[in-house]
Amino acid sequence: MRETCQDVNENSVNFEAKEPDRTVQQSNGIPGGACAAALPARLESRRWLILFLFTSYSLSNAYQWIQYGIINNIFMKFYGVDGFSVDWLSMVYMLVYIPFIFPVTWLLDVKGLRITALVANALNCAGTWIKVASARSDMFWVTMVGQLFSAVAQVFILGLPARIAGVWFGADEVSTACSIGVFGNQMGIAIGFLLPPILVPNVEDINQLMYYIRVMFYISAGVATFIFILVAIVFEERPENPPSLSQAQARSTSTHEYSYTSSIYRLLVNKPFMLLVISYGLNVGCFYAVSTLLNRMIIEHYPGEEVNIGRIGLTIVTAGMGGSLICGIWLDKTKTYKLTTLVVYVLSLVGMLVYAFTLSLGHLWVVFVTAGILGFFMTGYLPLGFEFAVELTYPESEGTSSGLLNCSAQIFGIIFTIGQGKIMDKWGTFGGNIFLSVFLLIGTIMTGFIKSDLRRQKANEQAEILTESKITADEVEKAVASSKNLEDDKAVK
Repeated sequence: MRETCQDVNENSVNFEAKEPDRTVQQSNGIPGGACAAALPARLESRRWLILFLFTSYSLSNAYQWIQYGIINNIFMKFYGVDGFSVDWLSMVYMLVYIPFIFPVTWLLDVKGLRITALVANALNCAGTWIKVASARSDMFWVTMVGQLFSAVAQVFILGLPARIAGVWFGADEVSTACSIGVFGNQMGIAIGFLLPPILVPNVEDINQLMYYIRVMFYISAGVATFIFILVAIVFEERPENPPSLSQAQARSTSTHEYSYTSSIYRLLVNKPFMLLVISYGLNVGCFYAVSTLLNRMIIEHYPGEEVNIGRIGLTIVTAGMGGSLICGIWLDKTKTYKLTTLVVYVLSLVGMLVYAFTLSLGHLWVVFVTAGILGFFMTGYLPLGFEFAVELTYPESEGTSSGLLNCSAQIFGIIFTIGQGKIMDKWGTFGGNIFLSVFLLIGTIMTGFIKSDLRRQKANEQAEILTESKITADEVEKAVASSKNLEDDKAVK
């Protein structure tokens, strides 16, 4: 049974009842914020297992997003469709996210992490098996249906790193945990860049090609099914004790005090957060466009290099994974959210410009280097955006704030993918990459205008002060009691 804030206060020291901490209540908007300090904060080792499971099913889902686009030309030949149709197998992930994000975040807030994880894995698993049935040249519509299932599953996954980090991890490790959560998505994209060109070589025989594609789909289905079983058995809702003082405060808010629509409204009128929503969408939307169009972009200058194109994609994402981890550790140590976000954004813009000007030089090794630099900063930006959003919007749900960030990214991802594709068709890859660079410049300027109001950090600091005050009050009471006992003893003597 859930222990209410009132229950905790009734069993806490009298000092708190006499002198409630109104600063915590008013600044954070959490009724009964003072009681958070009475809830024991404790870390549990199984938090790493929960994070590993999430990372695994996020990987499985993200892999499916890019498995078509990286061998775009091969699927065009196999299904007999144009490149734009194959692009939609990636863009459906972005399109589906937009209408589904609000009901999914509502479900997350009402039903919690475990139900959300089970639904995500059920949809992801179903999508992989539907795609197994689509391994025939006349079954493009079936593969689109399978990808649609996987795309809906992604809505239940993409915004969860910050939520899992907040629910399961301590104040000094939430940014690192969030980065590792984003790791799963990035690793899935990396494998999606690497494996399909190896598993599905560009052969002319359609029957042979069908065999390779079916093997690839069976591997995806087997992995997704195994992960689904593990999640159903092992994945838990939350630890028994809150891992941080800010999480204890969040738990102290009773369910009837929470309104999803009111939460959305408060987020929409939060100006620093809305600036971050747009700037995040511009950056990540550019990453989605580059990832989706990577095959078309590079094969124009380096024909027949499908396997190396996959390796370049792998380089982008693995470099970004390193960037994500470094940024997460840096944030946990320094708490410099705005400065770090701004610096990484500027370097993403520089990386995009360097990539644009060097792509057509004719040296594939140069593309590997510049793509790695671009990926380190552009992909490394992902967890920064999540964690900065949580700081700006605390005590609102991490899933809701992350959902709005991702919704913005999907909208801009669709616009940039279609726009860059059309520009590339008319003016070549250089024009398409400069198109993205312009929007990265706009995002950099917007990031500079974000006011750094770190509400979660303030909540942790205030809760620590409250805890120290309670300890001091206990010590005073004990000293007074001890002194009184001594006086009584003297009177007796």
